Amino acid sequence: MTGWKRSAAVAIFVAVIAASTGCTPYQSQGGVAGGAIGGIAGAILDSRNPWRGGVIGAALGALAGATIADISARGAQEAAVNGRPVEYRTEDGRGRYYAEPVGPGGQTRCKKVRERIYEDGRLVRDNIREVCEGERYEPRY
Repeated sequence: MTGWKRSAAVAIFVAVIAASTGCTPYQSQGGVAGGAIGGIAGAILDSRNPWRGGVIGAALGALAGATIADISARGAQEAAVNGRPVEYRTEDGRGRYYAEPVGPGGQTRCKKVRERIYEDGRLVRDNIREVCEGERYEPRY
């Protein structure tokens, strides 16, 4: 790898790390997973310049992964607190997020929410998330 390519790769890596410091843990996890998948896909698809494809794919994948993680956390929280289903759709109608509370609340302060993510009418993810009410305790002297 030539000097300028190495410098560009390091600069992009530093920028992604700096941008992710303001993210919540679930956004970071989604961004890392999306970035890894996007980077691999981009490198495979851009056969003439796999570095370029990998970098572009990683950046787009990280952004998409963090966004989906954020929507998922907000939707699950909203469905659990309000006790009714929540639905989000993309502007073009191709993507749909649906969350609904599952069963009555138990003895704990946690509620279960079933999340489904559809893309072009196909179910791409179906899982149950546990949303817990938290209390914050700070030691005061």
